[in-house]
Amino acid sequence: MNRLPRIAMLSALTLAMGFSITACKNSDDSTTPDAGTTVGTDVPAVYKKIYGASEIYVEGNYIVVKSKGLPDHKTPYYKGTQWESALYVNDTRSGFKANSNTISSFSYVFKIPKTPAVAATHKALGAATIGVAINGVPIFNQYQMENQLLTPGAGEYVSFDLYGGHPTPFSEYHYHVEPNYLTATKGSSALIGFLLDGFPLYGPVENGKTLTSNDLDAYHGHTTVTADYPTGIYHYHTTADAPYINGNGYYGTAGTWSK
Repeated sequence: MNRLPRIAMLSALTLAMGFSITACKNSDDSTTPDAGTTVGTDVPAVYKKIYGASEIYVEGNYIVVKSKGLPDHKTPYYKGTQWESALYVNDTRSGFKANSNTISSFSYVFKIPKTPAVAATHKALGAATIGVAINGVPIFNQYQMENQLLTPGAGEYVSFDLYGGHPTPFSEYHYHVEPNYLTATKGSSALIGFLLDGFPLYGPVENGKTLTSNDLDAYHGHTTVTADYPTGIYHYHTTADAPYINGNGYYGTAGTWSK
């Protein structure tokens, strides 16, 4: 818990969350995790981009990623926590309505397939957590409470901070939509995480085009080459329109997560 997230602050973004245009093949090439990350032997280079992990290692057919789930950017949800002096910011955007929750540290363990493959039967998303962002923050599905689709300007959506996240009543900070701190600092076409089935998640831009859900399949992805997978791989994209990160379930077979 004494591992303080990196301090960073960008200009406030609107709730609509605009995107910069960057070619997908110009994805951030850094594969150096934070100094506090322990990386085991035989971990493929692409997983070392999960710089917010506390530990990454291979366990059989899985990549194990451990993290504290603490965002490395400023947010109003650090108020009243041990990180407030460094990472709290007062979010004054019009339309933003903070929820009553704050951020805590957890011991997350994500186990994702080392060699992801299309599933014979595509299973529906589980409740809440569906993946992990490269800063170690959990990625949630596209639903708010009562399994209702998130809608810009309404419901839980208005409680997303300037970087697209918020905490649960159990203090679990997470993203339901594009984590725009990551796309702003790494690039709009960069790798920004992995879903539990092992397939990578990229930002909304590919080859200079800002994608919408209409450009993707029912699971919110497609197969093309990327900067990290030059021979091609199925991968997901964030989009500004629903379902934002994932559609009708996992393309592959999901691993597990715990905390």
